[in-house]
Amino acid sequence: MKKFLGLLLLTSCLQAKEEPKKVLTPQELEQLVFDSTREFAEIVSLSLKKHYDVSNFKDAIDSAKNAFLSNLDPHSGFLAPKTYHAIMESTNGEFHGIGIIIDNTRKPKDKFLIIVDTIPGGPSDKAGIKPQDKIIEVDGKRLEGMATEEAITMLKGKKGTNVKIKILRENHPDLITMDVTRDVVKDHNSLCFHIKDHDIYYISLNMFTNNAVKQLYNILKHSHNHQYRGLILDLRNNSGGLLTSAIEIAGLFMDKGSTVVTTKNKKGEAIEKYATKRTPIANPHLPIIVLVNNYTASAAEILAACLKNQAEHEAASHPNEQRGLIFLLGTNTFGKGSVQEVIPVSGNSAVKITTSLYFPNNMEIQGVGIKPDFEVDRCLPPTEQMQWFTKYYGREHALSNSIKLSNHTDKKEDTKDDKKPTRWIERAKSMMQTDNQLREAIDILNLLHNFKGLCPNQVCNRTQALAHLKKNHISHDKLNIEEIKL
Repeated sequence: MKKFLGLLLLTSCLQAKEEPKKVLTPQELEQLVFDSTREFAEIVSLSLKKHYDVSNFKDAIDSAKNAFLSNLDPHSGFLAPKTYHAIMESTNGEFHGIGIIIDNTRKPKDKFLIIVDTIPGGPSDKAGIKPQDKIIEVDGKRLEGMATEEAITMLKGKKGTNVKIKILRENHPDLITMDVTRDVVKDHNSLCFHIKDHDIYYISLNMFTNNAVKQLYNILKHSHNHQYRGLILDLRNNSGGLLTSAIEIAGLFMDKGSTVVTTKNKKGEAIEKYATKRTPIANPHLPIIVLVNNYTASAAEILAACLKNQAEHEAASHPNEQRGLIFLLGTNTFGKGSVQEVIPVSGNSAVKITTSLYFPNNMEIQGVGIKPDFEVDRCLPPTEQMQWFTKYYGREHALSNSIKLSNHTDKKEDTKDDKKPTRWIERAKSMMQTDNQLREAIDILNLLHNFKGLCPNQVCNRTQALAHLKKNHISHDKLNIEEIKL
């Protein structure tokens, strides 16, 4: 009987979870607000009368406000006076920080702040901070339970001042303490290389800035004079930046006056439309691979969606021409399509609240993201621990007293590769050597180049080219394997 009762209760719970949310009428919502605020007032009053120690009353109330807003959605929150003041100073004045790109997925309960990447030549890059390092403490304060905005604000300050951070690093036995000197973070958020062996250009944008627009403009303009095989646009780890810059970049590819993104309120009504204002300069015949991953977010997703949509439009309007050959490669993007406003409230505080959603080309990306044309997971380089095992245990010659032929003397290991690049450019070039997603993009561009010469009628637009590439390119799709019994 107990087992049956337990099953009955479990079934009831499951059924209750499956029931759709009840939509409250304005009167019901008003009554709920009245009852809830009255209950909260009773709790506060009772705490003041009965609790043993209420010396941190203000902090507790601020945490309660933040808890309410962050439960509405992960990007809303309460900004206490100190945090709000610091944010306003950093946005209105000169940007002084340590030059890092952080993980968008962090929640206040998380114990650390993951560094996705460092800004080239910035304070963190110079100090030796690495991607995937985890900041657990800033100036002696633990980050657990701290809002991300507050943590970022603590990292900012006057130029030349120091901030002490504690870092947790993979395969490092101890916590690393660093003093990083704050400085002006230069507007240098892109890297450009020519991969000579394959005649392919590569440009990486880790944030949208005015400088990024100029650099991409120069690359695309160069494509009219030099018919290289293709362009790789790397939007991985790009958390967004200036929406205006993303729209400017979209304008390099899309017709003047094309709608890039629309914002809609909770009723589904369009609030604002953002359109391109410049004449496109991109060579429509130039094949482009856009690299994306789960850290490609916000404005970066808007650009990726627009480029994909533009290519599909080109394929439909020019079915017999080799144009619109733009493909997305990597993993599903982050899925941040929400818009936040910072609104001042009483007490010199403010709330950051989600007020609308972005819809690039009427595409729904909030919570969904963008699925790439070629899904390729990043195979990270082996860890330091794995490299050590390979060096000392993964080779015959590493074994003690192993037989060595006379003409193969035991040479000392060449330690040139062990030296870590001192310049950010050199570090980026070194990382590209082990980047399997980049190599997949190069393979696809080379394959497309060969198809254009051998069977141009089968790759004359995006739709046909995508189908032909998927048929002939060995991707990372699940293999259909069947056993043969002998």
